[in-house]
Amino acid sequence: MNDFDYLGNKEVYVDSACQSLRPRPVIDSLNEYYEKFNSCGERVKYPWGIETDRRVEKTREEVLKYLKLSKREYFVSFTLNTSYGINLILSQLNAEKFDKVITSDIEHNSPFLATMSFAKKNGLERKVISRNEDGSLPLDEDFSRAVVVVNCASNIDGRKLLNIRELIKKVHSNGGAVIIDAAQAMAHSSEILHKAEPDAICFSAHKMYAPSLGGMIVKKDFLKFIDTSFIGGGMVDDVDKDSYLLSSEKNPDHLYTKFETGLQAWGEIIALGRAIEWLNKLGRKDHKNLENNCLELFEFLSSSRKVHLVNREPNPTMSFFVEGIDSHLLGEALGAEKIMARTGYFCAHYYLDKVRHFPPLVRFSLGYHNRPEDIKKIKKVMEKIV
Repeated sequence: MNDFDYLGNKEVYVDSACQSLRPRPVIDSLNEYYEKFNSCGERVKYPWGIETDRRVEKTREEVLKYLKLSKREYFVSFTLNTSYGINLILSQLNAEKFDKVITSDIEHNSPFLATMSFAKKNGLERKVISRNEDGSLPLDEDFSRAVVVVNCASNIDGRKLLNIRELIKKVHSNGGAVIIDAAQAMAHSSEILHKAEPDAICFSAHKMYAPSLGGMIVKKDFLKFIDTSFIGGGMVDDVDKDSYLLSSEKNPDHLYTKFETGLQAWGEIIALGRAIEWLNKLGRKDHKNLENNCLELFEFLSSSRKVHLVNREPNPTMSFFVEGIDSHLLGEALGAEKIMARTGYFCAHYYLDKVRHFPPLVRFSLGYHNRPEDIKKIKKVMEKIV
């Protein structure tokens, strides 16, 4: 794909689950902001600032359209990353409205540690539910007045929360709330979130071909559970000696300021909008190329007796270890051949180490930039090493 023209012919990048490469139009969009209208949003009345405001608002709209969620029911705020968003919500969530917090065993440390902290701080019960092999969550649990914080796509093997709509319906019918970690879904599995309608969705733009940035999609009605305490510039319309008026309370169109403290990453937000446009314009050929690459790599890894693959089916994210070979050393050997892959526990220590008792793993996570020759090179190098 020409949009990744800066990638050398011999370089194979397979660490998209950490952060995806940025296509040329996204890079150009960010550079355009810095070169043509570098300005503070929502604070100035000169032309540069007006253009910044227009494009930032367009990105908010694009995020909701991307997931087919209604602007009447949801708003979009921007943060640093998924971890920050989850913590920002839980740190201000009125715990008196809930009896317990629930997460699952295959979670990234983002929700896993944040729910641990939330439960301890507020004296709530915390439950860790084991996911089914297909990624769905058992629904025979007691979800009454529960805050459920789970991913909708795993960063280990890409397995999806297939019963996400049933889960949300059950939790809501029992007086609970659902916060979704969508970090691994936004780029290649966003359809699972279409019209799913959880209370909040947290994601990382840098895993969906955009600059380093976090996003939060929050249901307007969910704000009744939020006690704002993380506060500062950009969030208020008036301040007195001992009081202030939140912008979100004065203007219903400014609900996003509830979670946006201080100056925002305006250029990165605008470039996220460009990344969504780029994703929406990808054709069948692009999707088929990624699908074929995943299938070929999955079949190759599955065919070796020494390779222990976590995945049960092809996915852009595949994790494994090789019998008799330290994964970190394997990662170094691959790196020496210009194959860039992740090694370790991928911030999923509890599940991989304590539940499955795996040694550190290697993770290949593919993207739209990968070429068929990338897979051929991985197979050739792996055969030589293994």
